[in-house]
Amino acid sequence: MITVKEIAKMCDVSPSTVSNILNGKPNVSEKTRQRVWDAVKETGYQPNYYAANMRKQSTRTIAILAEDLGQFSTPPILEAAMASCEEHEYRTVIMNLRLYDKWRDTWYNDEKKLQSVLTPALNEIRSIKVDGLLYIAGHGRPLKCLPDDFSLPTVIAYATSENNRFPSIILDDEKGGYDMIKYLTSMGHRRIGIIAGAADNMHAKERLLGCQRALFEESIPYNPEWTVYGDWERQSGYECAQKLAQHNLTAIWCMNDLMAGGAYDYAREKGIVVGKDLSIAGYDDRQVAQYLYPGLTTNELPLKEVGIACANKLIGMLQDEDEEISKEPIRVDGKMIIRGSVAKLN
Repeated sequence: MITVKEIAKMCDVSPSTVSNILNGKPNVSEKTRQRVWDAVKETGYQPNYYAANMRKQSTRTIAILAEDLGQFSTPPILEAAMASCEEHEYRTVIMNLRLYDKWRDTWYNDEKKLQSVLTPALNEIRSIKVDGLLYIAGHGRPLKCLPDDFSLPTVIAYATSENNRFPSIILDDEKGGYDMIKYLTSMGHRRIGIIAGAADNMHAKERLLGCQRALFEESIPYNPEWTVYGDWERQSGYECAQKLAQHNLTAIWCMNDLMAGGAYDYAREKGIVVGKDLSIAGYDDRQVAQYLYPGLTTNELPLKEVGIACANKLIGMLQDEDEEISKEPIRVDGKMIIRGSVAKLN
């Protein structure tokens, strides 16, 4: 196995310079840095992590604990976080709790179910001596899953931590709802129905709050009869659109793209042309948004950006003990994706 000393000799630099470059430390010229990395690639050098751990009490390894990899929001967060860790020369180990696969949504308030899989996972994470933990929640909610005495530096993704020691990175759902209603009103719509997610869901609550703020700014009274609650699935979008049909609305905003698909189903069944007779907008920018006809105007979830922000925050905490930890969640803003499902009224 090639060593740091041999890499140093090849590049005509000191072993400490090579070590500094491999560990991402500054104060090395770009020319020298590139020469060392070229030598590393050429020789296939792999650092001895075990020896480094013995010397520095650091594995340069981050554990990523996901509530369920099957949740549509988790893979983009995970992949972006892994890529960011790799850029900073940190390895990652991944553990999947499979909470939704085991119990669907029946575990949310069942501490016994949660701890039956979480406690063994945390014990294993402690045993492999990782430097930090990134916890990826399956849906947004106030989250109290880690014990108060959990000493490992930790960042929570996609949910808000109730313990201020663990910073949170979440979606800016309120701004997303605000931006969507502002867009619909800019297209001339004032009779806007809303198909929300579950009434007690954090994403639904904050998106509705942003919606109400935008309506207030546009001097449009919020009509609670024009808001109906679904369960995030396509069939509930159909059923909710059916309920809203009596109100002579010009636009319906659905709080996710699957429910928007259900609203399209209802419109097609009744001979209503989406994007002409009725405007429909969604949220998430999942693949279905592109396949619906006309293409669905929606709000893209910044899931990759959440993953990058989480990884960078955790690495900052590992490299700087004075890294600021905000008591409030850090919110990441999405962006509007404009397609053909929203008509402009005269």
